[in-house]
Amino acid sequence: MAGVQRHRQRLDLGLRHRYYSGCTAKYWLEGIAGIPCNVEVASEYRYRTSVPNPKTLVVTISQSGETADTLAALRHAQSLGMTNTLTICNVATSAMVRECKLAYITRAGVEIGVASTKAFTTQLAGLFLLTLALAQSKGKLTEDKEQQYLTAMRHLPVALQAVLALEPQVVSWAENFAKHHNALFLGRGMHYPIAMEGALKLKEITYIHAEAYPAGELKHGPLALVDSAMPVVTVAPNDELLEKLKSNMQEVRARGGVLYVLADAKTNIDNAEGMHVIRMPENYGALSPILHVVPLQLLAYHTAVARGTDVDKPRNLAKSVTVE
Repeated sequence: MAGVQRHRQRLDLGLRHRYYSGCTAKYWLEGIAGIPCNVEVASEYRYRTSVPNPKTLVVTISQSGETADTLAALRHAQSLGMTNTLTICNVATSAMVRECKLAYITRAGVEIGVASTKAFTTQLAGLFLLTLALAQSKGKLTEDKEQQYLTAMRHLPVALQAVLALEPQVVSWAENFAKHHNALFLGRGMHYPIAMEGALKLKEITYIHAEAYPAGELKHGPLALVDSAMPVVTVAPNDELLEKLKSNMQEVRARGGVLYVLADAKTNIDNAEGMHVIRMPENYGALSPILHVVPLQLLAYHTAVARGTDVDKPRNLAKSVTVE
């Protein structure tokens, strides 16, 4: 990562779930490393007038490394003079790796299904390591704090196994979800992109219409949709936004909405009428999004199984989008 240390800004380019991983990383980069970060949807980036900065580090995020929009966005950024490039990619032999100066290979293994899951998780891990490298280079990271973060990352496999052990509870949720045609996902802060990822997975493989909103925006439109037929999934980590999130949840319950909550320990959120709670094994601080996304992906998977849809090959979708 030594080659990224001199850059002051960063630009992400990606497609939907890659965009969500970039949005999560924006919180890390600005909060931990103190580096301004813009996140761009690759298919939109080159069709608007932007302000190039040659000191920007352009980071592309890709599973296949062959997606046409992302490659075109990379080349557009290079044509604007932003030639400092890094890709976070799962395929070491891909065009993306060849065309970027630096590469972080996620080594997630072959992802058979169209709807990417493990690629998303490893992208987040790579982006967090990038954050630490940049924070260290800028003097924003004490040695003790760096060791805390690295210890937490080394513990991730154990923590993720504990989350996977919650699968029977997720299956119970899925049996209810399979009966519905719409769903709402809520998150705050760095967990809002995770809510978006959860909604995307649900719509991709179950064909249930799902939307994600920042929970603080609930009164600005989405609350009008809430009734007993609209399940509301809420990502509720034990962080500084928890009390505000609880207030948003009460607004849902007051309208007869049914909540499905992924709650950390010590959140004082318990099962009740109209409130289904899965308790996460532990609070994981800055790395919490990596844990919280797993039960959302499992929810989509088991709901798809319950509805009898093809989990690996959703209708109308392709693994790698090679044309616009």
